[in-house]
Amino acid sequence: MRITIVGTGYVGLVTGTCFAEVGIEVVCVDIDVKKIENLKNGISPIYEPGLDDMIARNVSKGRLHFSTDLSSCINDADVIFSAVGTPPDEDGSADLKYVLDVARTIGQHMDKHILVVTKSTVPVGTAKKVRSVIQAELDKRNVNIEFDVASNPEFLKEGDAINDFMKPDRIVVGVESDKAQEIMARLYKPFTLNGHPVIFMDVPSAEMTKYAANSMLATKISFMNDIANICEIVGADVNMVRKGIGSDSRIGTKFIYPGIGYGGSCFPKDVKALIKTADSVGYSMRILKAVENVNDDQKSVLFNKFLNHFNGDVRGKTVGLWGLSFKPQTDDMREAPALVIIEKLLAAGCRVKAYDPVAMHEAQRKIGDVIEYAKDPYEAFIDTDAQFLLTEWTEFRFPNWNVIKKLVKVPALFDGRNIYDRKELTGLGFDYYCIGVNTGKNL
Repeated sequence: MRITIVGTGYVGLVTGTCFAEVGIEVVCVDIDVKKIENLKNGISPIYEPGLDDMIARNVSKGRLHFSTDLSSCINDADVIFSAVGTPPDEDGSADLKYVLDVARTIGQHMDKHILVVTKSTVPVGTAKKVRSVIQAELDKRNVNIEFDVASNPEFLKEGDAINDFMKPDRIVVGVESDKAQEIMARLYKPFTLNGHPVIFMDVPSAEMTKYAANSMLATKISFMNDIANICEIVGADVNMVRKGIGSDSRIGTKFIYPGIGYGGSCFPKDVKALIKTADSVGYSMRILKAVENVNDDQKSVLFNKFLNHFNGDVRGKTVGLWGLSFKPQTDDMREAPALVIIEKLLAAGCRVKAYDPVAMHEAQRKIGDVIEYAKDPYEAFIDTDAQFLLTEWTEFRFPNWNVIKKLVKVPALFDGRNIYDRKELTGLGFDYYCIGVNTGKNL
């Protein structure tokens, strides 16, 4: 079986590489010439543990190829996955321009049966639009070629995407015909040998499943952050509360860690898109609108603690940041809380120094040199009036606080991920602030 993946972003590149890993011949296509040339030379556009080695291995085996010409890759493929971007439009809805451009190109060049699979996260009804665009192009050519359209949303966690793809807990596929189901079942057979199922359903349900899953997880995060904020006010410890509710099997321990808000490429975009989808059919997603509001506010919580600590007098203060990406194991800074915090610190007249193991290049691309970039974690804290932990990278878990105490000007630590021991730090003379624990200084 041969497949073509259109789009070499996070989803497309991981998908194509993992399919190649099990012996399928894959061509990954992108209009970005530089990106494709880099991939041919083994340079990945994203940071994902293990991906570079897997790309190199499959390129050398002749199973993974890269191209900028979609039209030449269409009729060699049995299945074409559309994994192009669906950026939020100005009103928050998903922009389907690139998805429909792919469909249009397929319709213009296909000369045999092809299964067209939407891998991008798209609103309900997108598959119908894809089918309509392809059919319109076939009609223009006055040809009658059968084709199928399917939906196969991804559920990859950045930082663990390869493991998620190679050993999925479920694979969701929306199909319209028995033929499409047979092709997708054969394609995914190597990934279901561990007993996890391919869940077949109708296409609209598959499209909705992705949005529902991400919106549920975003809801858990915002709910827990709301609980954390009320814990501070009433004197409860959110860490104890989290343990208490996490032991309930109906709730579980995942996605109930309080912090400084969710970010990344999925949750913010998908929550907005589902809200707009509902608005377009006359229904208001009241809970999700609240989830979004809580998340927006949560990104300012740590800055507000910093402001209150210095009684509003922060102009000229030097602040050190640990972590820039929205979570560990990725360089992704889309909707990262760090961006909001940096903006607020700079607007308040602060000097900002930062260190992140992999995301500093991405930070420079996004915001340039408005902040300083340190060579290591300790350099980021030299002569600082406040120290922020924004991303819980492993290398930040057990720093030498005695060394840091000597490096800083003022020992005031703002822990946005609740990973440090308050007693240890206060015992060393730090003012310590975290999320959801009333230390008498948090509010």
